[in-house]
Amino acid sequence: MVEIKRNRLVSIPLILVFALNVYIDYRYAKANIAYTVILSLFFSPLYYLAYLLLSYRGEGSKLYGWKNLVERLPAVKRPGRHVRFKEKFLWTALVLIIYFVLSNIFIYGLDKAQIIDVFASFRSIFAGQAGSIMDLGIGPIVTASIIMQLFVGAKIINIDLTKSEDKALYQGAQKLLVVVMIFVEAVPQVFGYLPPDPAFISALNGAVPGYGLLLARLFIVLQIFFGSYLLFFMDELISKWGIGSGVSLFIAAGVSQALVLGTLNWVPITSGQALSVLNPPTGALPKTFYLFGHFSSIQLFSGGLERIIFSPPNPLIALLGTIFIFFLVVWAQNVKVELPLAHERARGARGRYPIQLMYASNIPVILATAVLANLSMWSLIFWTNPTLAHVPILGHDFLFGAYPTSALATQLNIQTTSPIGGLAWYLQNPNGIANWLFPMLQPSVYQAQLLGHPPWEMGVHVLAYVTFMVGASIMFAKFWIETTNMNSEGVAKQIQSSGMQIPGFRRDPRVLKRVLDKYIPAITVFSGAAVGFLAAGADMIGTVGNASGTGVLLTVGIVIQLYQAMGKEQLTEMYPFMRDFFGGL
Repeated sequence: MVEIKRNRLVSIPLILVFALNVYIDYRYAKANIAYTVILSLFFSPLYYLAYLLLSYRGEGSKLYGWKNLVERLPAVKRPGRHVRFKEKFLWTALVLIIYFVLSNIFIYGLDKAQIIDVFASFRSIFAGQAGSIMDLGIGPIVTASIIMQLFVGAKIINIDLTKSEDKALYQGAQKLLVVVMIFVEAVPQVFGYLPPDPAFISALNGAVPGYGLLLARLFIVLQIFFGSYLLFFMDELISKWGIGSGVSLFIAAGVSQALVLGTLNWVPITSGQALSVLNPPTGALPKTFYLFGHFSSIQLFSGGLERIIFSPPNPLIALLGTIFIFFLVVWAQNVKVELPLAHERARGARGRYPIQLMYASNIPVILATAVLANLSMWSLIFWTNPTLAHVPILGHDFLFGAYPTSALATQLNIQTTSPIGGLAWYLQNPNGIANWLFPMLQPSVYQAQLLGHPPWEMGVHVLAYVTFMVGASIMFAKFWIETTNMNSEGVAKQIQSSGMQIPGFRRDPRVLKRVLDKYIPAITVFSGAAVGFLAAGADMIGTVGNASGTGVLLTVGIVIQLYQAMGKEQLTEMYPFMRDFFGGL
């Protein structure tokens, strides 16, 4: 272990703030010593992390204050050999099976009838399953990535990601932040959204009188932590031993499941009742065939056709929109600029370096969606939680986000987690033309979809959503390119290390960088804007299975990238000498 230079005086203000925190916990717990101790123990690791960070007075980034800690974090060991394609495929398939199994293991001691999914609007993208040990899905992983990228991009953390030591520290700090974010997102869930079963509370009260509710909540949080941290290890396992990215695979799995069910599900809309024209199958195709077969020609032309095409759930227009989004994304993924390359020593050996329209991949949209999911979660918590609702500015503030009561949600035919006003409503995805275009064109007919807003405000809502998705995607595209070493300087070094060069130019990284500067910065901004606009446009068109247009866009891109990665793996199996080339590029 390396001895780290520290300024011990930093601990004094932190101890004072911690003492104030303990006092606030004591008041919140109504002078209950046991509750105060547990709350203080929950917050104490955060103060310890702050001390390690702020007390560092050595060279380099403040993150080096965490160096000894992040080196002790458990991690999946990187293979010390070449992992063959079949083995990678088996690891990937195994992780995917485990993911589906864990998504169907419900939290023990949970009152299933009272579950509220705070990520309901983003569930297909966030993966996991509400009420299961995978309830948080990839949320903590993506949120930790957002925080680190924002800190590095804004120069709050001074770190050079071109240095291997700094990059390893950055990745270790991100792992540590994932642990923190699991608790930050899990703890609020048990206060009203994942409530313990009264029978479980009674059983615990029998063992420890007066502390049944507290122990039940702690037990639920620990189960969520176990599932979320296991998901994080599964992501790391795929990154090192499998094919592609674990986060991307989980997104694709969740969205694909939603699309299949939304398209082919033959279970009636109201389960337990017989099929009828008033209770047709849920899936788009069975519903369409059933209604066409049971409507007379008069019924079809007097509203039946409109119902088949536009009425939820899973209308025919949503299926057509899904197909359109699929082909649009496939086209966008194949648009690219190719720079000619020639090998320095092997005469006649030429290649091309592709700079795709989607240069920043789909990561910017994942991060932008994660920001919206966190906004939705915290606005809901600050609106409904009895304690946080009294927090100044944010608590129960209509400007931050307003949500319906159970009675109003039933009247409007929406969920209690769906915002009806404030910033959360303006930035909620439109999810299909029936939810925004028709209400603007025929407000008297689609009054319920307007949620009490005038038609022009619905237009502002759509514009705000599109603007946010485009702007956030551009920002995250720029941050992502820098943190993954895909900028002009990084690519120039990769090309040179592979023995390639651009014909007609000197084999010098600085020369290569100047050539790449004509393309990469501009294509980064454009690709961020394009993928953000595609995601927003896909959400406006709508999809089957409540998968969201963004989910379909991400899934198509992920499947294409996975297919390309598998092709590359098979190529290196056939021609081992190609491994160095692909490793460089």
